[in-house]
Parts: sequence; C-alpha cells; structure tokens
Amino acid sequence: MASTACRNGIVQKGNSKPSSFKSRPHPSSSLGSAVRRSSSASSAGNDGVPGRVRVAVRLRPRNAEETVADADFADCVELQTELKRLKLRKNNWDSDTYEFDEVFTESASQKRVYEVVAKPVVESVLDGYNGTVMAYGQTGTGKTFTLGRLGDEDTSSRGIMVRSMEDILADVSLESDSVSVSYLQLYMETIQDLLDPANDNISIVEDPKTGDVSLPGATLVQIRDQQSFMELLRWGEAHRVAANTKLNTESSRSHAILMIHVKRSVVGREEDLSSEINHASHLIKPSKPLVRKSKLVVVDLAGSERIHKSGSEGHMLEEAKSINLSLSALGKCINALAENSAHVPLRDSKLTRLLRDSFGGTARTSLIVTIGPSPRHRGETASTILFGQRAMKVENMLKIKEEFDFKSLSRRLEIQLDKLIVENERQQKAFDDEVERIHLEAQNRISEVERNFADALEKEKLKCQMEYMESVKKLEEKMLLNQQKQESNGVIHDKYTGEEPGASAAEDIAEIRKLLQNEIHMRKTAEEELNKLKSRLGQYTESGSCRDAEMSKLHKTLEDETLQKRKLEEEIVILRSQLLQLTFEADQMQKCLERGEFGNTFAGLDKHLQFRDSGNGQKAPITKLFEQVGLHKILSLLESEDANVRIHAVKVVANLAAEEANQEKIVEAGGLSSLLMLLRSFEDETIRRVAAGAIANLAMNEANQELIMAQGGISLLSTTAADAEDPQTLRMVAGAIANLCGNDKLQMKLRSEGGIRALLGMVRCGHPDVLSQVARGIANFAKCESRAATQGVKSGRSLLIEDGALPWIVQNANNEAAPIRRHIELALCHLAQHEVNAREMISGGALWELVRISQDCSREDIRSLAHRTLSSSLTFRAEMRRLRIEF
Repeated sequence: MASTACRNGIVQKGNSKPSSFKSRPHPSSSLGSAVRRSSSASSAGNDGVPGRVRVAVRLRPRNAEETVADADFADCVELQTELKRLKLRKNNWDSDTYEFDEVFTESASQKRVYEVVAKPVVESVLDGYNGTVMAYGQTGTGKTFTLGRLGDEDTSSRGIMVRSMEDILADVSLESDSVSVSYLQLYMETIQDLLDPANDNISIVEDPKTGDVSLPGATLVQIRDQQSFMELLRWGEAHRVAANTKLNTESSRSHAILMIHVKRSVVGREEDLSSEINHASHLIKPSKPLVRKSKLVVVDLAGSERIHKSGSEGHMLEEAKSINLSLSALGKCINALAENSAHVPLRDSKLTRLLRDSFGGTARTSLIVTIGPSPRHRGETASTILFGQRAMKVENMLKIKEEFDFKSLSRRLEIQLDKLIVENERQQKAFDDEVERIHLEAQNRISEVERNFADALEKEKLKCQMEYMESVKKLEEKMLLNQQKQESNGVIHDKYTGEEPGASAAEDIAEIRKLLQNEIHMRKTAEEELNKLKSRLGQYTESGSCRDAEMSKLHKTLEDETLQKRKLEEEIVILRSQLLQLTFEADQMQKCLERGEFGNTFAGLDKHLQFRDSGNGQKAPITKLFEQVGLHKILSLLESEDANVRIHAVKVVANLAAEEANQEKIVEAGGLSSLLMLLRSFEDETIRRVAAGAIANLAMNEANQELIMAQGGISLLSTTAADAEDPQTLRMVAGAIANLCGNDKLQMKLRSEGGIRALLGMVRCGHPDVLSQVARGIANFAKCESRAATQGVKSGRSLLIEDGALPWIVQNANNEAAPIRRHIELALCHLAQHEVNAREMISGGALWELVRISQDCSREDIRSLAHRTLSSSLTFRAEMRRLRIEF
C-alpha cells in the first residue's frame, strides 16, 4: 500500500513538493498584474494564468460516541503539520503517507482555515477572476461547520461563507460596484432555490460559444450590508433538506451551492507611442471604464455514506443513492482531468455541469477535504484522501472577464458636463457682475470729475467777471476824477498852456481805450486757458478707464493703511485706558488702606500692590508680596465689600497661580473655592475675566483639574461662556476648558456637563485668540479620545461629532491664523484614527482636508500623522479609490 502511494506521485524524490496555499503568487501581484494591465476585454479573455486546484485536509476531533466506542484504539490518522503530510495507518506498524497543500489539526481555528483556504480565492474574485471553494468528505466530518457556520453565538466559529462576504463588502464600493447572491441546493438531481422554495426546478443554460453555465431562473438578491446577507443564509439553511442518521444527527441530504456575483468598475488606459522628428512623445488616451464580472461559488457537498453504516432506508435510501451517484460522477470527472483524458464526462450529473468552471475551467479552486479520526471509518477516510490527491493534479486556466462600461462612461460624462455648465454659468455671472461694477465705478468717477471741473470752471468764470467789473469800476472812478480835475483846473490850465480843454479829454479817452483793449486781451487769454482745461478734461476722461486698476490698487492700499492705523490707534487707546485704570485702582487701594479699613494687618500690602521701579528698572516681583503679606491674607481680600479691592486681590491671585510652585498652596488655602465663588456670585466683567484666568492657570495641573470638576467648575465656566461677551473673558474661559479637555479621566463628565457645547458656543465671538483656545480644546479632546480608542477603553463614534463639532472643524481646517489651523489639523488627524468616525468625516468633507494636510501642511509631524492615518484606514482608502484621489 505504501508503494501505491509512491506510484500515485504523492511522495517522490524526483518530483517537486506541491506549493502551499500561502506560497502561491496572488493574482494581484506578478501574474495578476499582467492581466489587469490589459486595456481591452478581448485581451483579458484570451490570456490565461495557470493555477492548480489547491487541496487542504481538516481532521475532525473525536465526538462523544467515538470517544466511548474507540477508547481502546488509536486514531487512524496522524498529521505532520510542519511537513504538510498525513499518515493513514493500516495497522500498528504500517501506514501510507500523503502530502497536501495544507493540513489542519482538530484544534485549527475557523479563522485560520479561512485565511489559508478561502481568502486567496476571495482576493482573486475581487481582482476579477472566478473562484470556487468546496468541501468534500464523509457525512458528519464537519463540512457544513467549515463552510456554512453562521456564528451567531460565537463569532470566532463563523464559517467560510460569512467571512468571505465580510471581506468582499469591506473591499468593494457599493456606490460603483455591486454584489449579488444566489443560494441553491441540488436535491435528488433537481436544482432548487433556497431563497424561493416555490422555485424547485431550475434549469441549467450553457452558452454554446463559450460553454459558460448559468442559472437564469435562480433568485438573485443584491447585498448592501453583512446583516442582510446573514438573514439570507438563515432563510436558506431553514429550507435545506437534512435528516437524522446513525452517523450524523443533522446530515445534509443535498448539495448546497452559494453563488456570489461581484461586478466592479475599473479604469483602463491605453498608451500609444508616436515618434516625431528628432524626438518621441507619449500620447495618452482618455481612460476607458471597464466592468469586471467575477463569481465566487461556495459548495457544501452532501457527505458520502455507506448504507449499512448510516442505516438509511425508504426515502432516505433514495437520497443516499442520489448523493453517492453525483459524488461518483464528480470523482470520474476529476479522474479524467487528472489523467488528461480526451473525454471528461461532465454531463453525467447536474453537479458536474454546475462545477464545469471549477475543475479544468477558468476559476481558481480550493478544495478542503474533511476526515474523521475513527479507525472504524478508515475505508471512507482513505477514499476521501485519494479524492483530494486526484484533485491536486487538476490544472485550471484563470481568466479575467472584462467588458466596457459605456453606461458608466455616459453617466460620468453627463455629470461632468453638468458641473462644467454650472461652473461656466457661475464664472460668466461673476464676470458680468465684475464688468458691471467696473462700469458703474468708472461712470461715477467720470461724473465726479466732470462735476468738479464744472465747479472749477464756474468759479474761474466768476473770478474773471469780478476782476473785469472791478477794473471797469476803477476806470469809471478814475474818469470821474479826471473830469473833476479838468473842470476845476481847465481855465487856469488854458491860460498858461494855451491849449484847449478838448485835447486833455482826448488823451484820457485814448488811455481808457487802451485799458479796455488790455481787459479784452486778458479775457481772450482766460478763454484760451478755459479751452485748454476742457481739452485736458477730455484727455483725462479717455485715459480714466485705463487708470481704474491703478486707482483701485491705490484705494485698497490706502484702506489697508487706514485700517492698520485705526487698529494701532485702538490699541493705544486700550493701553492708555488700562494704564489709567491701574493708576486709579492703585490710588483707591492706597486710600482704602490709609483709612485703616483692614487695620495694620495689611500695612505691607500697599507697598507691593503699586507698581514701582527699582534701581535697575525692574518691577517688584509678586513672590515678595506672597512672602511678606501671606496667602491667607490675600485670599481674604477676595471677600471684601469694596469692588476695587476685590478686583485688585483677584489679579494678585491670578498672577500667583501663573507660577506652578504656588498652585498647590493656593488650592490648599481654599483659593480654588474662592475663585469659583467669585465666578458664581459676581457679575462684574473684570472679576469674571481675571477669576477665569486664574482657574485656567490652576487647570494646567492634573490634580487641580479633578478638583475643579468635583466642585462644579465646568458648569460655572459653561454658564460664564454663555453670558459673557467680552473677548478677553471668553479667551480665559476657553483656555480653562481647553486645559480640562486634555485629561483622559474627565472626558464623559466634561461632555455631560456641557463643556464641549460651551467651547463651540464661544466661536460666536470670532476673536482669533478665543478661536485659538477653542481649537486647542478640541484638539486635546480628540487626542484623548484617540488614545482611549487605541487602548480599547472607548468604542463608538467621537463625542465631538455627536455634539456637532465636525462642521466647524472642517470649516476652520485651513484658517489663516497659524495656531488655529495647527490645532484643527491635529484634531482632524486624531478623529480619523478611529475607524468608526470615517463615514461621517467623509460625508462632512473632512477627507479632502486630510488629503490636503498630508500634502501641504507646513509641519512635518502633522503631515506624517495625516498620511499614516489615511494609509491605515480601509474606509478612507476605499473612498479615495472611488474618487480617484492620488495618494
């Protein structure tokens, strides 16, 4: 018998050892890539990848009956898992040895069986190849347990059917791909639909050209999630024929066949090489949409049985005969294929017709043979092992089936065209609005220039007329004076000169005419100047449109400078007011202390509450005040009735709390309770702002954080955040909450008492300092959540997403302010590390921001974190493949 094993080619030194499941190259690597690189369906259909049928053996542990009946006998099977060998004992001193692709002991887990036997086939199906996983063996050896176990009570016991669908749904994109299922049984040579029991006689249709087998009458159900698939399996198992025999209490009386059809959209690209003069260039054609149609067939064969052992009779006897006949026909086909026979009797049984593609066809096939350890069934075990040995000799030729997806291309082009039309209309509208705005602005400028010129011209005209009238008036006055002089002195003048009065008058008239001519000349000169101004106005009007851009830039620069000047002036005013306020507070405290309101106890406080310069120009340190006056005395001032004293005292406490060495002393002296009391009792904005700042300083210590939460600090801070309007107060409150967000232990309590909503509510202020503290708090909270999820402490989606923080995070991920942007980028990376948040982040637009951060972020650590997060998330990777995002 041992020599027979050698003649079968099982253990021979001349032959190479059959490769295992894991050592086989995956279709997606060396061989599969050659097929996927093909750009047409015809090339994918003609080229094939050789692949032998892979066979694994699984040994069932002894059941209760065998434990009792075979207690005095050793197992008939010995497994050598390291060598992938199986020894079948004939007696105590002789045995036959067989080699398989994999050998599983009785303790092998369902997960390992799936990963070794079925997962390579599932991956091939996802790459576009057909695949088959089949279980063969004697009844009661665990075929249905290996393939069809649902694992409702124990998920670790899930069979190959359930695990295969989990991997398929995790890899496909249901928006562009489709997964459908048929579940059948072959009972008494009749194909019945387990999903539709009324459909109990389904015919087999063969393509005369390709020889492909199909079942057009079978129910085909689209699968959207794992839960619906589980319900279909339960429904089908409920209608499968089973019976109680001596060998198995739930013996399957039919062959169960699960067909999973996968349709995936891929993109092919053709590259043509075109040569030109003195150089060559690649001409790349547009991508072509392809559809890959593949099918995974999972076959749970009914167990072979011997009638005298199973005790079948009556109708069960007829069932057993039908089962054995179909298994015998399958064995004949495998024998013919293993021996390269010219004729393969595929038509002897409907089972062999259905498995035509699985053995000797184009599918990648894995066979798992199940055996039992009992020596009473050694004959059946030997028959099962020989069946597996013959199946290992069958060679298949794997092929991908690709088709052009013209519908998808048309739909995609229509969507792209609609987007381009909308974008074109938007740009055209923006262009028209801009042209209209420029036109109106130019018209207004021209109107203003014309109006200014008309006013200037009118003023010049009035000026010329006034000067002319004044000149005429002066001439008239001079003429009257000359006439009076002539009348009074005319006679005397005539006596001595001997001239007549008419000669002097003629001279005066000539002088007046000369003056008039000068005025006329001046008027003509003014008119010429007016004409020149008009021509210059026309030139300015023509060149006005060319200067609009320059004028706009100048106006914008002037506005920016004005805004900057206004900001500087506001800052100067604020600083001056703060200086005046500090001076006033110091004077008030001085007067209060001089009145002796607090006795001699605080006589030394006056020296240190005032700001005075020392010899080297430095201010007196707060620590001297703390040492000389005493913390309890300073805290007692927080309860003073004088508002100015309270304000000054809380400022001193805030400055003390800024130093870590003083924080423990302040808390021990009751300073934290006093600060919370101020936050609760007083409505003065200054007291609330400074008290919140002091609490923020104390919240930097982890021990103080728990005390703040225990004394209701987060509720007080949330109330203050809702009531306050001053940006500085909100900045202090946001800083305190942000420090609390960094504590892993306070996450749930912080959220339940309104801390997250308070942070998000403060964004209404819009001040950059407030937004920076809000972003820091969100980043701290997201980091703690990510750490808790990694450690397994937390499950479920992020509390930040539940409280509605995601839209604001996405909106400010590219904020101009560097601190805000840095904290938001960190928050996005931490949220994305938890897989359960991925879907909502994709729908909220966070995926695009994560891609941008991984490529453009200025900080290397954040950029690397984003890249690592995207690479490790299956959901993000699937979405990026769907959106064709290069990463």
